[in-house]
Amino acid sequence: MTIDLDTDGSDFPKFDKQKYNRHLRGWFSYAFASEVFVIVSLTLFLPICLEQFARDNGYLLPDKIYPCTPVTTQPVSNQADVDARCVVKVGWLWIDSASFSLYVYSLSVALQALTVISMGGIADHPLHRKKLLLTFAALGSFSAILFLLLPSSSPVWPLVAPLAIFANVGFGASIVALNAYIPTLAQGAQEVVAARADLLRLTHTDPTRPSYESAEDESTGDAHEPLLSGGEDGDKASAEAKAKHDKLLSATTSRISSQGIALGYAAGIVMLLLALIPVRVLKGSTDSLRLAVGLSGLWWALFSLPAAVWLPGASSTPAPGAIALAESEADVTTAHVREEDDWSMSREIVRAWKRLGQMLRWREIARLRNTFIYLAAWFLLSDGFTTITSTALLFAKTTLHMPASSLILIGALTPSAGIAGSLAWPWVQRRMGWSNLKVLVVLVGMASAIPAYGCLGFLDVFRKSSVKFGGLTTPGEMYVLAVYFGSVYGAFQGYARAFYAEFIPPGEEARWYGLFSITDKSSSFVGPLVVGLIADATGNIRYSFFFLVFMIWAAIPILMAVDVERGREDAQQYTAYAT
Repeated sequence: MTIDLDTDGSDFPKFDKQKYNRHLRGWFSYAFASEVFVIVSLTLFLPICLEQFARDNGYLLPDKIYPCTPVTTQPVSNQADVDARCVVKVGWLWIDSASFSLYVYSLSVALQALTVISMGGIADHPLHRKKLLLTFAALGSFSAILFLLLPSSSPVWPLVAPLAIFANVGFGASIVALNAYIPTLAQGAQEVVAARADLLRLTHTDPTRPSYESAEDESTGDAHEPLLSGGEDGDKASAEAKAKHDKLLSATTSRISSQGIALGYAAGIVMLLLALIPVRVLKGSTDSLRLAVGLSGLWWALFSLPAAVWLPGASSTPAPGAIALAESEADVTTAHVREEDDWSMSREIVRAWKRLGQMLRWREIARLRNTFIYLAAWFLLSDGFTTITSTALLFAKTTLHMPASSLILIGALTPSAGIAGSLAWPWVQRRMGWSNLKVLVVLVGMASAIPAYGCLGFLDVFRKSSVKFGGLTTPGEMYVLAVYFGSVYGAFQGYARAFYAEFIPPGEEARWYGLFSITDKSSSFVGPLVVGLIADATGNIRYSFFFLVFMIWAAIPILMAVDVERGREDAQQYTAYAT
């Protein structure tokens, strides 16, 4: 949405609804396309598909003679045989089949973190964000589609690992570029534009001038000097207008993010129901699992096409003081055009790594103290939530021996509850008058109950009880926990990224969402790795629930230490040091 001047000659921008809605539809369309891969593949079929690939090529302990899958005449004589550990030889190492899946995921998120670091500066460049998003969308979706061509009986079955890695890297990198649009879309919403115009009139600020430039020009003056020199009444009116604008911006950011999550979850449910047909027909075989992964890739590729049409080709990612969304290359400023003439991808990659080092200097952390406090909490929370998902599915498959059709039902219940959660929690927030921070703390506390409940399974009262219920010892409990976790996780995803948007320095959305993703992927790399090591060392994946409880509980006091108002002001006044 470019700046259009009012017909009365004033300098304040007016809202271009048609252009804004087109950009918003483009953003939602990619959420609709890509979230299917998360729900269908990343959190459900991909972990169990990798485990099944390893199982189809693995052998039972302790003899390592009999195949794990019934491809031989060797009978399964008793429950001990069913519970025997399955290991697969990768290189010179024998690895638990469940650990193989977790190790591949760990490697994928580690490489994803490296990719996100390298692309941060490119995504912040106005002319390349959309290109970057579509390039990684193509990488991820076509990697998932190639699962259709690789059976587990193939001698090159280990290629399933790099395909999974490329798919995950493509998704994660494209989402960083997608998330970078959120602050711009929120700032361009009609109600926020109106509130911002009111604030600019009161403060006599040039509406086309980014607020971070004003902050830089005034940095030599008194930081606490009132913006409006109209006396006490003027100061009060200015403060009220600013509070109204900030509240609307925060609520709009959360609304857009939550609606994107809900829309993506709805798409995921549809795809899960479609995938249920071949899975049931093929009786949960490896072929049915890789078919589901491949179909999610096809969906991802197909529904990315509207995003390619509707998303702005060149977004200048305006600062909070600006109210614009660039429509095309023609809307880019002369400065950006000059930058394009000298632009180099290799130089941007090198600069991105230098910039990361600069961002992590102590003086930078001190200037954005609350941003980094939240990132520290996010490091732990993202691990807890994402690893709960993959661990619970592997636990259901390898310990509770639930068939693939039951896992699909769990996979459908979770996003269904996630839709309800992502839409219901903003209503709860308005009714209770809670801040985004308080909602996050409540959601985190609720999520911690899930692994804590799994830890109870070690108690004899649940293991030996005639009731056969409690402590996550029966398949029926998985369905209940799937609904509970989905309602929490759906809301958490929307609030987590919307809350972070309030602490991002203006004009560097992609770079800071990149750091957000790096923090996420760093912990997601550690979590599955630790769980895999626990499963290998103990032969019982249930022990990993203790690790997950610790990760989530450790994040709560860090999260509560965030000063939201100060963090928002620091981000708006932040000016990066020249590289």
